[in-house]
Amino acid sequence: MKELEIGAELENMEQARAYVTAQLEQAGFEQKQIMEVELAVEEIFCNIANYAYKPEKGDVLIRCQLEESDTCSITIVFIDQGVPYNPLEREDPDVSLGAEEREIGGLGIFLSRALTDSMDYRYEDGKNILTITKEKKEGK
Repeated sequence: MKELEIGAELENMEQARAYVTAQLEQAGFEQKQIMEVELAVEEIFCNIANYAYKPEKGDVLIRCQLEESDTCSITIVFIDQGVPYNPLEREDPDVSLGAEEREIGGLGIFLSRALTDSMDYRYEDGKNILTITKEKKEGK
């Protein structure tokens, strides 16, 4: 399992994205899937940077683990010690409404869930732990 610990600040988002992208490329994920995971990682990292520690600063630990059995998948875990918050409890935004009519917020997690195969949250030992998984699919 590989991991990266960086400050949960927007200026570090590119470093987080590049770290995950390198793991996906090394595992042979196709470009479309890499782009989907990159977008999910950016949305999740942005939420942690904007809301987990405000007004203080803190770190986020990102772990990547490849699972190779019948299928290949990558599991990405985001761990922070910010304010406890389960994004999966939030109601999905009504995407049938126009942007002006829709309530602000929630679109990033909605999008991240749609772009990954699974998303899980738990709060344990003073830490938010958000886990996403993406299966490697050939020709998709």
